Amino acid sequence: MSKPAIRMLAVLELLQTHDRISGVELARRLEVDGRTLRRYIAGLEELGIPVMSELGRHGGYSLVAGFKLPPMMLTNDEALAMSLGLIAAESMGMAATVSAVASAQAKLERVLPAQLKQRVRALSETATIDKAAAVAGASQETLAAIASGAEARRSVRFAYQSGLGEASTRTFDPYGLVFRGGAWYASGMCQLRRQLRSFRLDRMQQVELTAERFKRPADFDSAAYLAHSIATMPRAHAVEVLLHTDLQAAAAELGRSVGLLEPRQDSVLLRTSTDSIPWFARQLARLPFSFEVREPQALLAAVHAHGQHLLQIRAG
Repeated sequence: MSKPAIRMLAVLELLQTHDRISGVELARRLEVDGRTLRRYIAGLEELGIPVMSELGRHGGYSLVAGFKLPPMMLTNDEALAMSLGLIAAESMGMAATVSAVASAQAKLERVLPAQLKQRVRALSETATIDKAAAVAGASQETLAAIASGAEARRSVRFAYQSGLGEASTRTFDPYGLVFRGGAWYASGMCQLRRQLRSFRLDRMQQVELTAERFKRPADFDSAAYLAHSIATMPRAHAVEVLLHTDLQAAAAELGRSVGLLEPRQDSVLLRTSTDSIPWFARQLARLPFSFEVREPQALLAAVHAHGQHLLQIRAG
């Protein structure tokens, strides 16, 4: 490949990685003068790659958005990252993406050199994202509508069916999206309840943007709010356990969604609730640090029973 052709590809790569870049900066990076740079830009345009130029102090060059995807040049690390991203996309609860992911993976492999192709294929064939807890997937249309509302600060309206089968129509200010435990959630302000709420996207139907605008709180953390709302969800049995460890170790072992973790002088108090005493006893039994069950007494009995069961297995 000739040196001018290599320089033209370098210009294209710089345009792909910058929304806009000045002619001075392009020329500096390529180590050419302005006239030569303009020749490279003209060469790209002759190949059908539309380049927009803006004159003036704040002007520069950019690719015309929305025309078509120009040829992409990826480093080895970028190709591996893209392959891993495609694997992750399959686990995000959107059935319509499966064929698109397979097509994108095939295109990626076709243009890679043999050695890198082998590495990418090895990753795609051996890497797995655990989908054991996956639920029914959200549609691409629902995800796109909620994301558009969150980005444009526009309320959305949808029909919703709760986990208990209760149907309602909601007008909602989406502050952000979170993918957690095999499902997509939207957190924000529910205008029906006038409270912060989280809704699962796979339970939404007939989602539409409204003309109504909202203001998103600057410090709102969608992931933190969802974790807190899951942890504090009312269940059959209130639980209080004193963990003999520090906050970092408690969070690492139990996760932030298991309940509220309150640091004490030399321990951490866990406040939560559960629908299954035996299940919660098993979660406590696997902890690498000691703990004290404060309530309920049924949980303390279940922990002892599980401990006896483990001792019998070892003795056997």
